[in-house]
Amino acid sequence: QVQLVESGGGLVQAGGSLRLSCAASGRTFSSYAMGWFRQAPGKEREFVAAISWSIDSTYYEDSVKGRFTISRDNAKNTVYLEMNSLRPEDTAVYYCAAGVLWIGVRAHEYTYWGQGTQVTVSS
Repeated sequence: QVQLVESGGGLVQAGGSLRLSCAASGRTFSSYAMGWFRQAPGKEREFVAAISWSIDSTYYEDSVKGRFTISRDNAKNTVYLEMNSLRPEDTAVYYCAAGVLWIGVRAHEYTYWGQGTQVTVSS
């Protein structure tokens, strides 16, 4: 069982930056792939970024490439999403997820989910 708690969301102007954190409980954090997803009002949840349990691979959704960076600190049981050059279209609830796989980009590949943190980017 893994419990995930996101933090770091908020209101930011376009062009600004935020750093999301996701703290995980459990002793096996380092064996889970971690992902970030987001859901805007009226839209389906979509993949944002993922990092393998081995930390040697990352995937990004095309619209965030070059702007967002996913990282993890297995000693702190925490995964991060550094978001730069934010745009109004990045506004959504951001969720972190943990999955028992090497790395994944689809929501159904992840077993555990956090409660989400709101990110609002004003124009």
